[in-house]
Amino acid sequence: MSERRQLINLTYRLLGSLAEAEDAVQETYARWYAMSRPQQDAIESPGAWLTTVASRICLNLLGSARARRETYVGEWIPEPLPERTEWATGRPGGTTLDPADRVTLDESVNMAFLVVLDSMTPAERVAFILHDVFRYPFAEVAGIVGRTPAACRQLASSARRRINPSQASATPAAQQAGLVRAFKTAWEAKDIGALISLLDPDATATADGGGLAITFMRPIEGGEKIARAWVKIPSLAPSTILLERTVNGQPGLVAQQDGRTVTVFAFDVAAGRITRIWAVRNPDKLRPWTTG
Repeated sequence: MSERRQLINLTYRLLGSLAEAEDAVQETYARWYAMSRPQQDAIESPGAWLTTVASRICLNLLGSARARRETYVGEWIPEPLPERTEWATGRPGGTTLDPADRVTLDESVNMAFLVVLDSMTPAERVAFILHDVFRYPFAEVAGIVGRTPAACRQLASSARRRINPSQASATPAAQQAGLVRAFKTAWEAKDIGALISLLDPDATATADGGGLAITFMRPIEGGEKIARAWVKIPSLAPSTILLERTVNGQPGLVAQQDGRTVTVFAFDVAAGRITRIWAVRNPDKLRPWTTG
């Protein structure tokens, strides 16, 4: 179970999708069990072998994912994760998620971090996650990525430069939760002035419906534009209720209709204001969330 949990934690960070992460881990184990017992016994470290195979599978998937996202309807946002007490299965028809499939929530899975990871090349992402997040030495990363240790060091360095400018000074969780709560209150009251005061003037809101749910197709830029767009959302679905929830380890909001999660909102905060909002409405990405 510990090996499977490690693989799920790795593959989710590499792919940004729990469903794809589960598939990658399942394929990894399928390859292990396809070997004969003598072949398995000849492997000195099964855990290292599993990590190598899972990482290579993800590397291939990342390449094909770029092509798939060119035809994706609207903006693509990584799959949001609930806190531990609210996990449901990522598969249709299930009610619980195996503990080994739960992702450890830390700063390397917050939505802002995952969005930046998605801007990297597949090789950059794999080298960076393996080395900087999971602390694999570059000699081992090289064997996984198929490049020299020096080349992997350069890949991770390039990835790090993408991360650093995007990481504002950390906002205390309590302060971020207070901002999200105030945003919820102002939104429910349709108080445009209060919403504008909570949003950075250059804030951006991005939604992901994947062609399966109604939403705005392009990012909304500017705090005032976001505020005016947001006060119209409840009128489209009067039965919607908003709940404060942890999203990828940080304070967020969940919209439910008749007990069913229809939207998950993640936020990024800097200098006491909300700078980014991500609204995930694609139902395929909301399967890990409970429905009542």
